[in-house]
Amino acid sequence: MKTRLNPRIFRVLGLALVLAGLLGSNAKLSAQDQNFWIFLCFGQSNMEGFPGVEEQDKTGVDERFQVLATVDFPKQNRTKGHWYPAVPPLCRPGTGLCPADYFGRTMASNLPPRIKVGVVNVSVAGCKIELFEQASYQSYASNAAPWMKNIIDAYAGNPYQHLVEAAKLAQKEGVIKGILLHQGESNTNGKEWPKKVKAIYDHLLQDLHLKAQESPLLVGELVGADQKGACASMNKIIGDLPKTIPTAHVVSSEGCAGRPDHLHFTPEGYRQLGTRYGLKMLSILGNKTEATP
Repeated sequence: MKTRLNPRIFRVLGLALVLAGLLGSNAKLSAQDQNFWIFLCFGQSNMEGFPGVEEQDKTGVDERFQVLATVDFPKQNRTKGHWYPAVPPLCRPGTGLCPADYFGRTMASNLPPRIKVGVVNVSVAGCKIELFEQASYQSYASNAAPWMKNIIDAYAGNPYQHLVEAAKLAQKEGVIKGILLHQGESNTNGKEWPKKVKAIYDHLLQDLHLKAQESPLLVGELVGADQKGACASMNKIIGDLPKTIPTAHVVSSEGCAGRPDHLHFTPEGYRQLGTRYGLKMLSILGNKTEATP
């Protein structure tokens, strides 16, 4: 004699599984601090920060401004995957002040005390945007100079994926509110640059389950013509990026002091550019400030 199973049992079991899934999802969401705003940063040497940090930049960092170490920082006693007060350098040991420094300081000083700000910085000096393309990074890296290969190796050979994994780790603590890019010197006058940036941005949104309207992209201009910037002509292409990415916003570098190499900003230039990144993001997010971006 065959035993007939009651269909009601299956319905109850199905409902239990659905509820378990919802509870698990809610538990994950509740673990996130909605008041911890995280911003991803990537690019080449100016987003790394030119080596050297001035004494005035080593103090006065609000404890609400944090950096996720994406590599180990032995001299700074930072371990990969952990959050620390955002005292420069923020990218890797040996890098310097960068736009993310005064971006974060500006954000923290203009947001309510309950809001914390975190940055995740994965940048590679001298690299073309192709290094962050999943279809191109291997061939690009294989032909890179030895010094650049060392940086790439610090990111397990794949800077884009390293950024994604770090971002996923960050998402366990807070919510990603935007993406900062400073790159283009190595792609100067490259007409395909906007399309390549859009593809990388779209992949980040997809891989991290973000919505474009909730994750604006801020892109800074290179050292400008007013500073005799060697790659200033690229700023016209950067300026057109919002035509390709509606949620992209350009941060002006006009008046931001450049170094004698005409490629990198001075510490004061980084402070000014980073502050503009912060004011622009605050404006986009609807937070009023007395200053203008």
